[in-house]
Amino acid sequence: MTRPREIALPADGFNVLAMCRTGPILYNKNDVYVGASIRKYGEFSEGEAELFRQLIGPGALVVEGGANIGAHTVSLSRMVGAHGSVLAFEPQRIVFQTLCANLALNSCVNVRAFQCGLGSESGEIAVPFLDPGLPANFGGLSLLEAENGEPVRLATIDELGLTACQMIKLDVEGMEVEALRGAARTIAAYRPLMYVENDRQARSPELVALLFAWDYRLYWHTPPLYSPANFAGDPENIFGSICSMNLLCLPRELDITVNGMTELMADGPKQA
Repeated sequence: MTRPREIALPADGFNVLAMCRTGPILYNKNDVYVGASIRKYGEFSEGEAELFRQLIGPGALVVEGGANIGAHTVSLSRMVGAHGSVLAFEPQRIVFQTLCANLALNSCVNVRAFQCGLGSESGEIAVPFLDPGLPANFGGLSLLEAENGEPVRLATIDELGLTACQMIKLDVEGMEVEALRGAARTIAAYRPLMYVENDRQARSPELVALLFAWDYRLYWHTPPLYSPANFAGDPENIFGSICSMNLLCLPRELDITVNGMTELMADGPKQA
């Protein structure tokens, strides 16, 4: 077993720097999911990155909503290459600072990062402050109906005025519908592949209906947080059966064969 190699930082701080699958990654040792996974396995939800490698390549433009500390942003940066670009959005101030650190540590010059939320219209949103010195699921913070917190800009994908878009990845903790509605013109113009978190049961019907209305085919992609083939070679599974709950969304007009995933149908699921 090869544990991710930690690099010394002040012992009284909450950040730790380790060499991981994607290179040097700074993470919060108090983060109970992303940080814990990077600490123990040297990666986070690598099953998602494995799928992205099959979907996008050099020259692509990717929009990533909810980039967190960049565990996938760094991978996406390498996939799209020198002639591609990634636009990464993260509204939590401390988490955003860590994202920027990881982009710098990995020389991700093709990524533009924004401390900003994504919604159906531009404006401002309150972002509750989570103390980075205390244990928390920092990636699970929802901004839905938040009344108190630090004021942060809320943007739409449409206002970016993109001239191309090959993929939209959204992990925005229940605000996926709003973020998609704010991307309606971009989606209509470029018909990107989309990878959208769908783990909020109350909001799932609205999300699925919207994607069906835009003539997308939907497939469940549920990679487990623990992989026996993890970078550290660590055999201990600290996450049990916990999986990421996402939809792979493909424009219906594309001739793409999907194997091993369950397709959502209007009349029920279908195994692909």
